[in-house]
Amino acid sequence: MTIQAPQQVPSHAPSARPSAWEVLKDYMMTTDHKKIGTLYILTSLIGFAIAGFLAVAIRIQLAVPDNTFLVGNTYNQVLTLHAALMIFFFLIPIGLFGFGNWFLPLQLGVRDVALPRVNTFAVWLFIFSLILVITGLANGGAPGVGWTFYYPLSVDANQTGVAVLMVALTLNGIASLLGSANFAATIVNMRAPGMSLWKMPIFVWAIFSTSILQLISLGGLTAAALVTFLELKLGLSMFNPGIGGVPVMFQQFFWFYSHPAVYVMLLPYLGIGAEVASTMARKPLFGYRVMVYSLLGIVLVSLLVWAHHMFAVGLPESWQIAFMIATLIVAIPTGVKIFNLIGTLYGGRIIMKTPTYWLIGFIFNFLIGGITGVALGMIPFDYQVTMSYFVVAHFHNVMMFGTAFLAMAGLYYWWPKMTGRFMDERLGMWHFWLFMVGSWMTFLPQYILGLLGMPRRYYTYPAGNFAWTELNFISTLGALTLLAGGIVWFWNIYITFKKPITASNNPWGGYTLEWTSSSPPAAYNFAHEFPTTFPTERPLYDWEKNGDTLTPVDPKTIHLPQDSIWPFITAVGILLMGYGLSFGWFTNYTPTGGLQPFFEASAGHVFASLVLYVSFPVFLYGLFKWAGTREYAVPVAHHHLTKYDNGFMGMAWFIISEIGLFGVLIAGYVYLRVSGHAEPPALRPNVWLAALNTLILVSSSFVLHRAEQDNHHGKLTRFRLGLFITLLMGAAFMLFQIYEFSLFGAESDWKQNLWQACFFIIVGLHGLHIIIGGIGVALPYYQAMTGKMDKYNHGSITPASMYWHLVDVVWLLIVAIFYAW
Repeated sequence: MTIQAPQQVPSHAPSARPSAWEVLKDYMMTTDHKKIGTLYILTSLIGFAIAGFLAVAIRIQLAVPDNTFLVGNTYNQVLTLHAALMIFFFLIPIGLFGFGNWFLPLQLGVRDVALPRVNTFAVWLFIFSLILVITGLANGGAPGVGWTFYYPLSVDANQTGVAVLMVALTLNGIASLLGSANFAATIVNMRAPGMSLWKMPIFVWAIFSTSILQLISLGGLTAAALVTFLELKLGLSMFNPGIGGVPVMFQQFFWFYSHPAVYVMLLPYLGIGAEVASTMARKPLFGYRVMVYSLLGIVLVSLLVWAHHMFAVGLPESWQIAFMIATLIVAIPTGVKIFNLIGTLYGGRIIMKTPTYWLIGFIFNFLIGGITGVALGMIPFDYQVTMSYFVVAHFHNVMMFGTAFLAMAGLYYWWPKMTGRFMDERLGMWHFWLFMVGSWMTFLPQYILGLLGMPRRYYTYPAGNFAWTELNFISTLGALTLLAGGIVWFWNIYITFKKPITASNNPWGGYTLEWTSSSPPAAYNFAHEFPTTFPTERPLYDWEKNGDTLTPVDPKTIHLPQDSIWPFITAVGILLMGYGLSFGWFTNYTPTGGLQPFFEASAGHVFASLVLYVSFPVFLYGLFKWAGTREYAVPVAHHHLTKYDNGFMGMAWFIISEIGLFGVLIAGYVYLRVSGHAEPPALRPNVWLAALNTLILVSSSFVLHRAEQDNHHGKLTRFRLGLFITLLMGAAFMLFQIYEFSLFGAESDWKQNLWQACFFIIVGLHGLHIIIGGIGVALPYYQAMTGKMDKYNHGSITPASMYWHLVDVVWLLIVAIFYAW
């Protein structure tokens, strides 16, 4: 390529090697999307390594019949941690948030994401959620309920560590939602001038579609984890059949997210595969618009197929057939994507380097896994193999054997850009072939074992079953081969950093904007401005053909968000809160023993409960210090493409996730109510009190809106007064709500009445949102009172106002379904 950026010296190039503390402090405070992407990638690789060793332990146990290496619940704990870490701490985060953080802003031609400090908070929340899972090992052991934590196994008194898994998944989910909303806001509001949506690189489209899918569907998993947690801590349940609950409803909640999660684990990697195919084949993407439509089609249809995981639980035949048809339909856009990748490679002058091998390996492996997925979508076949090793083989064929190959392709492809160094090609090929051979050896025998009737999740099997012993032994040899490949991979990463920085700006001859930055990129990404014409999604090729050039910019004129420790401190507060909620509680309460004196609990429970109480001031102190620190050290005019600022845009996307969470819970309640399972008790909460609370809350929305208008017109005194009145009205609402809860809780036992349990779960969750919204309103009030808001720094009033209005609308729906119905 002749389009070259002016030589940049990375601004972060140190004069001397920094100490470990300086590096750690830098990463705790950073708002640089590239460093945050590095944190996601490193944490994901740690999760992958731990999960990989656990997988090898599983296969060693199953290598021979009647083995005793991992027995009983120990095996279940290892199995649960392996699956949870591999899914939630490797496959999802490394593609969406690791590569997404690193390359989304670079490919859009901007200097950072829309909300940089939210990005810092999200990555540390993700890291702390992994730490929280690990703390469970020192507090009674890991859960042995599988990554699906099906009800009622998850609330069995003999199980340990379930609460910490529920809390960790919730914190991980919050981080994921914040990151997804941040990405969506960045894409809509912050592209380089002249880059329309239809001129974005396909990887950006992949991140955009994945973020939308995550925001819509994650409420299902959150609802399942929340209700499970509340039953463990308070005896509140929507699933307990002893009071009329429906255990299968847990599966409906869980799979509403956890099947779309398969595509959350796929779509970013399809974008990576398309980038690698186009660059390495020296060709434009085959069917760019069709690829975009396929991504969006997958998002749509993947939300309509979750019940194919539940064919064997006894759903009505009409529902099974509908979900079978949807399952077959979702295979169409997925197949189109594979066809596009093959079409891009076909006829190209292919550069056969390591990333290309991983891409071709993915295409081959994923086709096999996809075909078996279509087979599982057929109801009669699914009945036969649903709890067998055939399903295990299919899932790993698609994920580890398929998607993870593109994770490797992305690392080898972008490694020169990220580090300025190339991975070793010879070791890269060893890594590839060990993974390819090891994957086939591991998972092909499991297909056959499934067809021979071997059930999944069993820790042992007897000798004498036809071919079981031989096939399991081969599968274990395959796992050891994968372990060898992983060791080669990590060795390759290690020795890479021993090499000097030699990679050019564009070592592969790529066509997208990240290849105009230095290798590794400077903190400010680009020391140049781009032409404002984007004829296609391959701007470097188009500009070279048209004779366009890049305009140099003096790096001294570039202003970046200032680093801040306060998002990290806020995340520490959440970590402490998560620890306290997992291993302690606000009181000494158990569902079996009821309320007991606080200090009669175990020492661990008392300690964790005290940590819980300490967490709140830590969290609030960090949050208010964060709000009181301006994003930029100097006044900066913010770049955004729409008339809305980044705070508005980020909250608008985040609200989708809140609608999803309440939507799942309310849909579950409505089903229980209509089907006659949740009959209201004779004594229900007073309608007049609900009407008074409605008046207070709706009035507070109008007051807050008026305050926002006063702020726009410069009437700062009235603006501050409006925020203060809103906070008072929110406090009044909560006082009335607590009074109502105390009365209603004393009248009947929620452990004996399903309607009352649903009431406390949903209305209580709304009360939590009132508290969150009140803190949100208090932040701009604090900013206004301390002079932190001006025409360049709008504070957090817009997102706080939007969130408050959402909470009010949800309350109106709650009044209709619980008080009026």
